[in-house]
Amino acid sequence: MVQLIVGEKGKGKTKELLDKVNKEVKEASGTFVYLDKSRKHMYELNNKVRLIDMSEYDIQNSSEFLGFISGVVSQDNDLEKMFLDSFLKISKAEDGELGEVLDRLDTMGKKYGVSFIVSLSKNKEDLPESAQNMVLISL
Repeated sequence: MVQLIVGEKGKGKTKELLDKVNKEVKEASGTFVYLDKSRKHMYELNNKVRLIDMSEYDIQNSSEFLGFISGVVSQDNDLEKMFLDSFLKISKAEDGELGEVLDRLDTMGKKYGVSFIVSLSKNKEDLPESAQNMVLISL
């Protein structure tokens, strides 16, 4: 399952995402992973959440990003949720492929029982039609 936190840059999506992960990790039975473009928010995350700084990996396009996500999922049988901040930057998804990338994440989540919570710098009305029903919070 994919849930989106959407809104223009500077509207508070990262704060919403951090609040959500820190609240939900308290009741978690599995593990949580937080992907970000840097280590900037490391000290704002609960220490039970694994932070992955995507700037350390040479991801060139959305296919490589999806392969990376598959690798993370395959290495952790207890993975419950993945939080993806700054999605457009870390995923390298171009506008025309955003819907496909989100659909593939959704398929992966359903297959392996992982929820993906994604912060995305787009307005709800600018999302592909297939992603409209994924919106959790619109800022």
